[in-house]
Amino acid sequence: MDFEQMKEQFLALLSNKSLALATISQPRQKSNELKRVKLKPIELKGVYMIQLEYQYERILKHENIPLHAFNEHWDKLLEQFRQIHAAFADQTIHIQLSKKNKVLWKSDQQSTAKEINLSHNRKKQYLLDADTPYPFLIRLGVQTEDGKVKKQKYDKFKQINRFVEFIDDSLVYLPKDRQIRILDFGSGKSYLTFALYHYLKIEKGYNIRVTGLDLKKEVIEDCNRIAKDLSYDDLEFLVGDINDYNEESHVDMVVTLHACDVATDMALARAVKWGAQVILSVPCCQHELNRQLNSPALDVMIQHGLIRERFASLATDAIRAELLSLVGYDTQLLEFIDMENTPKNILIRAYYTGKKATKEQRTNYDDFVSFLHATPFLQKELSTLLAD
Repeated sequence: MDFEQMKEQFLALLSNKSLALATISQPRQKSNELKRVKLKPIELKGVYMIQLEYQYERILKHENIPLHAFNEHWDKLLEQFRQIHAAFADQTIHIQLSKKNKVLWKSDQQSTAKEINLSHNRKKQYLLDADTPYPFLIRLGVQTEDGKVKKQKYDKFKQINRFVEFIDDSLVYLPKDRQIRILDFGSGKSYLTFALYHYLKIEKGYNIRVTGLDLKKEVIEDCNRIAKDLSYDDLEFLVGDINDYNEESHVDMVVTLHACDVATDMALARAVKWGAQVILSVPCCQHELNRQLNSPALDVMIQHGLIRERFASLATDAIRAELLSLVGYDTQLLEFIDMENTPKNILIRAYYTGKKATKEQRTNYDDFVSFLHATPFLQKELSTLLAD
């Protein structure tokens, strides 16, 4: 079999839609940063496609190609690599190419045809793949050494991926021509801080500097050790309180996860005053409004402690979102997966657009807080901007 026949025969096998998985490897040039490419069939919106996973030294990239458009990509791959190993429904083939493209083709027929179940490929397509080893997830105990997600950590893996989706959605609002400054208030064990750094720095190649801030000295020391072990040179963790952190004049992204009560408001106010383009906040323990509520029209509902607490939490986050909108942010309240399965799973996502609020928006906000007899902490913190 010559080189052209090999190309045509492999494409003919692909056209039968019987591919299970293929790996293309052995770069022709040692200097090639692309180490291997994996192929697998997926179905997106009813269309059969080949997903290419490009594996670099520290970066993974994905591309989905309709089957009819795969030929051009096939040619480019063969220009770069010399080995193909592919599993099809009825056979496994191994192709080895010499420097001059002499072909060695080996095929092992399967005694029983293997069913290619595309429903498996319709599962959630995570930005961080469940079958790919990530050094930071291994180091944090979410994955085993061979890259399998631990059963007891699967909720955490889903939470991390949900957070990475929010980061990915935010990319358009981040600067491209300079280093991006990111602060994470209340970083704790820092699963999501490490995920943020990995995705932006390793996967996307952004120039970033990230600081995680938390009060627990032992946790901070452990996070710094992990960052050093992973060679995450632009990631640091500091012991400190949100209210006492005055080291910045401008920040591009502020993350605050489960900062308790008005600590969330402190972080949001700092983010606004620093001119943050992106704010991601998961609030916690919203007690302030609960203490202030004094609206007889709500007594039928808030006479019950449980209902009062839940209403106060929801109203607090609605107020926070509206205040951010009033000072120029496009703000949404979104569901966020929480690994402890608590109701504290609302994420405030705000992108700065500079859009001026209308008089109607301000009137509606004032009427709402007046109805509740509330004076929110964040409103006081942003009073100067709200007066403009």
